Amino acid sequence: MVRAVDGVNFTVEKGVPLGLVGESGSGKTVTALSALRVVPRPGKFAGGKIIFDGEDLLTKKESEMRKYRGRRIGYVSQDPNSSLDPLFTVGTQLSEVVQAHEKVPKERASERVLELLQRVRISEPEARMRAYPHELSGGMRQRIAIARALAGEPDLLIADEPTTNLDVTIQAQVLDLLKDLQRELGMTLILITHDMGIVAEMTQKVVVLYAGRVAEVASTRETFATPKHPYTSALLKAVPRVDRKKELVPIGGNIPNLITPPSGCRFHPRCRFMQEICVAKEPALDAIGGGRQVSCHRWKEITLEGTSS
Repeated sequence: MVRAVDGVNFTVEKGVPLGLVGESGSGKTVTALSALRVVPRPGKFAGGKIIFDGEDLLTKKESEMRKYRGRRIGYVSQDPNSSLDPLFTVGTQLSEVVQAHEKVPKERASERVLELLQRVRISEPEARMRAYPHELSGGMRQRIAIARALAGEPDLLIADEPTTNLDVTIQAQVLDLLKDLQRELGMTLILITHDMGIVAEMTQKVVVLYAGRVAEVASTRETFATPKHPYTSALLKAVPRVDRKKELVPIGGNIPNLITPPSGCRFHPRCRFMQEICVAKEPALDAIGGGRQVSCHRWKEITLEGTSS
């Protein structure tokens, strides 16, 4: 058994955009799919709770979960190509989603689709409704995916690396769009990314994942200014800056194989502060005051370098 997500525990506050960060393989996407209970087979839930608005989603029947997916919790995947059907037009696909959430006639569904496309700033929305996904640019497809996620007017939107494979200019446009939508619609945003620059721009709170476990939880400002976990500090040192000269420091090694994860702290094989206790004992996720949490035996002893966000 591979524990892709192992004891992950954090709280998402209403209206506070949260960043879920870490290298590829840290468990970010599995955490998001778990919230929707759509973890692909052979994945399964081995325990725990997923509390949404006072209800434990792991106790819900599949028919009940359909009332949450899309309607209460929206999801934008990192690859719109895999989530949009190439055989149907944009209008047909979005109308289907609208009618799944609202029992409205076809004409009203088409009007709602037009409103959604306008909301995500699609140019010439009437023409785009008649287009197939392959006829649109990558940025346009991602906006379509966001529009679909908004069709049920969810309270929570999970965006899983929404700017992957987009050029820098389009990335900025998509992020600005998400920021504006979050403010206009009053929804809560979970942004999954490995880019600390995006975290600084888009979030107020950060959860740092490493090898399926939480390394640190803090406000975005505190994460950048005074990181408490060596992995968080290492991520910050690996971020390039265009506004100043800075030597990039790569993180040596790789995320461990979770079939046979390291003993103790899973980051210890790559950590320059490693001591015997780090190998022998798994660190607890301790509350250290001010809403911050850290999973490190030596956080009180070591001084880590931060950066301005």
